[in-house]
Amino acid sequence: MASSTSTSTPTWNNPRTQFSSSSKHPFPSNPSSISFSKKSNSIVSALQTPSILQIPKQAPMKSSPGAIELPSNSPSSSSSPVVHQNWNLLQKVAAMALDAIEDGLKEREKLHPLPKTADPNVQIAGNFSPVPEQPVRQHLPVVGKIPDYIQGVYLRNGANPLFEPTSGHHLFDGDGMIYAVKFDNGSASYACRFTETQRLVQERAIGKPVFPKAIGELHGHSGIAKLLLFYARGLCGLVDHTQGIGVANAGLVYFNNRLLAMSEDDLPYHVRVTPSGDLKTAGRYNFDGQLESTMIAHPKLDPVSGELFALSYDVIQKPYLKYFRFSPDGTKSKDVAIDLEKPTMVHDFAITENFVVVPDHQVVFKMSEMVKGGSPVVYDKEKVSRFGILDKYAENGSGIKWVEVPDCFCFHLWNAWEEPEHDEVVVIGSCMTPADSIFNECNEELKSVLSEIRLNLKTGKSSRRAIISPSNDVNLEAGMVNKNLLGRKSKFAYLAIAEPWPKVSGFAKVDLSTGEIKKFFYADEKYGGEPLFLPRNCDSAVEDDGHILAFVHDEKTWKSELQIVNAMTMKLEATVKLPSRVPYGFHGTFITAKDLATQA
Repeated sequence: MASSTSTSTPTWNNPRTQFSSSSKHPFPSNPSSISFSKKSNSIVSALQTPSILQIPKQAPMKSSPGAIELPSNSPSSSSSPVVHQNWNLLQKVAAMALDAIEDGLKEREKLHPLPKTADPNVQIAGNFSPVPEQPVRQHLPVVGKIPDYIQGVYLRNGANPLFEPTSGHHLFDGDGMIYAVKFDNGSASYACRFTETQRLVQERAIGKPVFPKAIGELHGHSGIAKLLLFYARGLCGLVDHTQGIGVANAGLVYFNNRLLAMSEDDLPYHVRVTPSGDLKTAGRYNFDGQLESTMIAHPKLDPVSGELFALSYDVIQKPYLKYFRFSPDGTKSKDVAIDLEKPTMVHDFAITENFVVVPDHQVVFKMSEMVKGGSPVVYDKEKVSRFGILDKYAENGSGIKWVEVPDCFCFHLWNAWEEPEHDEVVVIGSCMTPADSIFNECNEELKSVLSEIRLNLKTGKSSRRAIISPSNDVNLEAGMVNKNLLGRKSKFAYLAIAEPWPKVSGFAKVDLSTGEIKKFFYADEKYGGEPLFLPRNCDSAVEDDGHILAFVHDEKTWKSELQIVNAMTMKLEATVKLPSRVPYGFHGTFITAKDLATQA
């Protein structure tokens, strides 16, 4: 396949650390031969299957479909300690001593099998594996015709580890990389670049991964030891954690003339799209000194007011959750503390015309579990899930109304709106069970049920129903509604068909009132990611007047493309052939040519 590498992008700089998989079954040697099955409504997850990652010493031959694509210009791997040239003698000695301790820790780790949720052989196998940066490639082959109104750039974020994992690694732990297709009068270009986070910049300079991985590594006594090693390196001046430790690999939003890349463990990063379609990281962005805390990866941009609404959670100290907003010109409100009894994972939330809707579910952070040898991300079966409804412009959290919704965990919420005639707020989300299956190994099948949740503000009661009938039900995760209707009643949602989990075989257009579902499949052995609905214009009276864009990968040919599907007819109208592989990733956005012209 055609591919390019960037001379500025190192590949795996560490010798491969061998871990024993917790699975005892044989496994295929070629990532493209992974098979999944669905029997008796049971989804076999790639994150729960035998390890299949095969990392070659050098880049694979171009004629070898199914091989892991890696840069070919990497220095040879070496187990020798890496010494930064700017360190003084004491720092060099400290670095060597801490590296020796870390090596001993890893030797002990190898005596115990990793759970599949932390095994890099599972988590970044096949097309979940990383790719090198791709400089801009212009005038890409197009099959069909790109709709005339699609002018601007489609961007999608993802986790793409710069260095080969040397211990536990979860899919969510990888360094942020943005994949961009720019459209200009029927022509398309492509580029992908790392978001130059402080974490990535420092690890690249040191030549090895030294920042702890929040999900894959921070569990048990080993996780505690790695935290201590990291802060010891900080005390010695070998790393600087004060400038952020995040990976910026999840969400993307264009706000106040800036493209922001986000993960909930840090501030956002400002990334610029160049006139040629390339990507350049401008830096960590604190809204001109106004934002002093982390910000979750799913802020909400109100299509009417132009305001941006956001949350920040803390796993150590109260307040465990804060809410704030930004005016269209980027002026931040004061923080509103939301009282939670326990530090809770709040990955997403929703807005309506007048309220913010905050989930307080059963996946919590319990740091004491690390002392007992477990993961700090746990499912609290004693806790009752609930949603909080707070006025958008509240000055404090005292007026929040909590409504219990037992046994409900929504990793993502697709929309919400008010129905005053019923005194209700309606929330549309995908209810996932088991709630912590993404983070902790389990044998129970994962289900993600598109649901309508009604919160009665007068009675304090809730109701929940599955939107799609059981006979048509599929796992639906990652997607969106028409962005012009965010916070208002919408008819359609466009969601990834997450089967065979966690791969995406297509997407579904769902009528939220009737449950009618129309499916679009990418084709045999083609899989994709989150579908992005791009409305033709903001004034259209027809809600589904627009197109759906999705990156798609062919596991037979090991080539990737961007598919453009008419949302009204659900027919493929154009396919952009991409010059290099696009791994399965996370969330995206579209910036119009008009907005690109006013970038900060």
